[in-house]
Amino acid sequence: MQILMATGGAPHSEEALRFGAHLLQTGRASKTPTVVTVIRHETEYRKAEEILKRAIKILNLPPSQVRTVVRVGHPAEEIIREAEEGCCNLVLVGERQQHQLTTRFLLGSTAERVVEHAPCPVIIAKGNIGPIRRILLCDSGAETPALLDRFADQLADLIKPEDEITVLHVMSQISAGPGVRGANLRANTDELIGERTPEGELLIRDVQMLQQLHVQPQPKVRHGLVVDEILQEAQQEDYNLVVIGAFRGQGWRRILLDDLAHKIITKVDRPVLVVR
Repeated sequence: MQILMATGGAPHSEEALRFGAHLLQTGRASKTPTVVTVIRHETEYRKAEEILKRAIKILNLPPSQVRTVVRVGHPAEEIIREAEEGCCNLVLVGERQQHQLTTRFLLGSTAERVVEHAPCPVIIAKGNIGPIRRILLCDSGAETPALLDRFADQLADLIKPEDEITVLHVMSQISAGPGVRGANLRANTDELIGERTPEGELLIRDVQMLQQLHVQPQPKVRHGLVVDEILQEAQQEDYNLVVIGAFRGQGWRRILLDDLAHKIITKVDRPVLVVR
């Protein structure tokens, strides 16, 4: 798996490098990663070289084993172009901390723009950066193709047999459609699977797909508001990586799903992987 790590030299962007170092050390990514830094003007090349030297030091690799790139322009646009031209499988970026009152539409952060337009999955590295041991995979069942299909197709190398993976589905009355029985909105994981409800079938399918990747996942259902339940699960069980899906739908569904993904990305206090 070829990864691209973006850094501007600031502490938040160096978090992406530290997370990438863990991926490299555990054999979850190629041994020749690409590190890109973006400058606004060609007169800043010396500054860029210093940033890249610092990046190689953080990765703890010989310079010959790291491909470094300096691009000139807008940070998000150039990171996306590098991901496209380099045929990368995964992009790592850091998240700059913003004032809590800043709205999404005023924010326009580099990380969010990269997530929205990158040609491959993106990890936003933040919070407690460390080795991946516990992964929370949040499958809503709404995306097409399914999140697990995309995850298995694009990121199979990211997981190891020894990883603890929880597949989470949140049952929310707000999103319940016609024909969904009230009892199902209160049922636990075993009940949903045993009764072969649509949610139970989703969990069964996810477990079977991950078993094909030689891992033994734990299916789990929570009841409540989607964002709140994902955040609580991530914190209570201390996962090292939260995986969510996002896609571009039409009309109200696009607005709803984009908003949910945005809230999770901005509120979760640990690395989050967005699979589009």
